[in-house]
Amino acid sequence: MAGGLHSSLRPTPPSSSSSSFTSRLLLMLTILPLTLAAFAFVLQWRGGLTDPTTRWSPDPLFPGMDPSGTVRSSAAASSDCVDLLGRSRSASFPYYRDWKFSYGSDLRPKLCITTSTSAGLEQTLPWLFYHKVIGVTNFFLFVEGKAATPSVSKVLESIPGVKVIYRTKELEEQQTRSRIWNETWLASFFYKPCNYELFVKQSLNMEMAIVMAREAGMDWIIHLDTDELIHPAGAREYSMRQLLAEVPGNVDMVIFPNYESSVERDDIKEPFSEVSMFKKNYDHLPKDTYFGNYKEATRGNPNYFLTYGNGKSAARIQDHLRPNGAHRWHNYMKTPNEIKLDDAAVLHYTYPKFSDLTSRRDRCRCKPTKEDVKRCFMLEFDRAAFIIASTATEEEMLHWYREHIVWTDKAVNAKLLKKGILTRIYAPMVIVQELRESGVFTSVVAAAHTNLSKDEFLSSIESSNTSRGIESRGISSRKIGNSGESQATARKVLETALTDSYAVPPLSPPSMKDIHLDI
Repeated sequence: MAGGLHSSLRPTPPSSSSSSFTSRLLLMLTILPLTLAAFAFVLQWRGGLTDPTTRWSPDPLFPGMDPSGTVRSSAAASSDCVDLLGRSRSASFPYYRDWKFSYGSDLRPKLCITTSTSAGLEQTLPWLFYHKVIGVTNFFLFVEGKAATPSVSKVLESIPGVKVIYRTKELEEQQTRSRIWNETWLASFFYKPCNYELFVKQSLNMEMAIVMAREAGMDWIIHLDTDELIHPAGAREYSMRQLLAEVPGNVDMVIFPNYESSVERDDIKEPFSEVSMFKKNYDHLPKDTYFGNYKEATRGNPNYFLTYGNGKSAARIQDHLRPNGAHRWHNYMKTPNEIKLDDAAVLHYTYPKFSDLTSRRDRCRCKPTKEDVKRCFMLEFDRAAFIIASTATEEEMLHWYREHIVWTDKAVNAKLLKKGILTRIYAPMVIVQELRESGVFTSVVAAAHTNLSKDEFLSSIESSNTSRGIESRGISSRKIGNSGESQATARKVLETALTDSYAVPPLSPPSMKDIHLDI
């Protein structure tokens, strides 16, 4: 008995107790994570849990955006660029739903772009939606040629924030009675063909756009061509709205120096999504760097840039504002206070496609002689390109294009990139590529054409830029002011301040002959 009791009270061997505890622990460690995972899944499914990675991680930045690496606020995280590309849950630009949106009244400042264009959708849509991404709210498009045909204009009119104005006979008659036409500051450009005529049209259109901008409640206006993109570098976000919001209130105008595209191939089809190398403006380079590399940067062309080098400007909407040519704005009653930006620029895609040689030639009816082209073109390179396109064979044109426009020498490119003359800018390329791959352009075209009749659509495709096709839309092909009798005698100087400030034409950058050494 005693022996049996003693046996029953004998302790359990240590090995058996340890094995049991280990088994229980392993079971708990297995069940606990599964339970927590299931609980988290239920909460997240019901909307009760916020993923900390989505809450605190900054949005991916495009090249050219704020390089500081700091985490942006929730307001900054929902920038226009991310909205349009479909990478944000913000509903500011919900293009992926019904392509309709309303601009919030708190989005300030409001910026609009005005342009005069004859380009097709393949150029206009990437240009337009890129600028929507960086914060432009309204567009005033003065259209003619291909841009005024039904298949193109119907699409443009369907895009929120876009106003299309056709060059009709009534419009031209209205403009010949405008204040600009009856003053002297633009008079030296009147009654001349091609680029001079375009320059006058642009100025008259800008005058009308100011009125439209005021009615639409805009704060800023800028004139751009459809081969130019704003590059809002220097702002905390890649945003024109952010850039202009930081401009002091006493500033009337902001100058964007222009960079010029430097294409590396002769088979570019879509410049905005294929070109990343640009030549910097004189204003953004040290003087020694600019003139020290002038010969290599010019490559035998007439000037450092192929075309203009005096940039474009944005103007604050205010009383007495007027254009001062296509590149600047002015004010009838005061000398505007203007600043020039140190980082932001206008990217000018200059002759990026080989076909640009013939398309420019086809728009101007001038004789291909050195004397006659001076009547048509303000800048030397445009004159030389017109003569080549009018007199050379296809093979000769391609050889000239490669020699004067395409940057094929990789060693020279690398040297000028290192010196800072050339620079890589990827943000516009990335944005336009994402827009195209996301189906933004095809969607807006398809949506517009559902409201276009079959017969009208087919006829618009078959139409060309002939004067007959243009007249069918009620668009006059006559030149500004050519209304039988000359109106030069009727032109007068109005008695207001500063009307003697002549229009600023497209100007070439400084050349070697402009160097002045201090003695």
